[in-house]
Amino acid sequence: MAQQEFTPDRNVARLYPESAVGGYSHLDGTVEFYQRVNAVVDADSHVLDFGAGRGWWTVEPVPPLHRQLRWFRGRVARSVGTDVDEAVRDNPSLDEAHVVGIGEPLPFPDETFDVVVADYVLEHVDHADVAQVSSEVMRVLKPGGWFAARTPNKWGFIGIAARAVPNSLHTRVLKVVQPHRKVEDVFPTRYAMNTRRQLRRAFPGRQVVVYGQTGEPAYFGRTTWVWRVVDVVVRFIPRRLAPTLHVFVRKDG
Repeated sequence: MAQQEFTPDRNVARLYPESAVGGYSHLDGTVEFYQRVNAVVDADSHVLDFGAGRGWWTVEPVPPLHRQLRWFRGRVARSVGTDVDEAVRDNPSLDEAHVVGIGEPLPFPDETFDVVVADYVLEHVDHADVAQVSSEVMRVLKPGGWFAARTPNKWGFIGIAARAVPNSLHTRVLKVVQPHRKVEDVFPTRYAMNTRRQLRRAFPGRQVVVYGQTGEPAYFGRTTWVWRVVDVVVRFIPRRLAPTLHVFVRKDG
């Protein structure tokens, strides 16, 4: 299926005029995160997308640079994906896909991958599964490899709001604040790996780099004046309370 043509959201276009060049703002979290991932990837890398899903970004309208940065197939030695959902088998950005149930070990030998990416996955890991997930990720990483994750900050305003809404109502709420979000891309949240302390406990003895990132206020509906207010307010929020965490954990040699 061909990717749909992309035009920036009207609020993005109004508040961030630079989006006229390439379709993304200077606050774009996807560009920031995947540029850093690309900095530790080369043509010889074996990359695992942990929680790859159906690859919605390959067919739905996104800035072209998003797709360019996220598409590793053909640019690396091997692009592999895992997910709990069978939909991962239809993800066109992968050389191979594996369905792995919750709590099951990853079906790869030790030290297989140079980079493991988990994009908006950690918030869905239950407390009982944290140790298993972190140990499996480290097991399949080569020495010197990186685990790269993007996830909501438990103490950011989006994380606090999400935890105030029962998981059973997330789909209904997101239809209002993010009407473009498809039901099949909404999953229950747990927030067991979503603070700096939780992440350092999950990866003891590892080099853990975590920093906050604040993007466009896309979770605040489509009213322009609301976006303008939020855009000003978030500038005064300490970076430790930013809504999104970018996480990089290195497996020492």
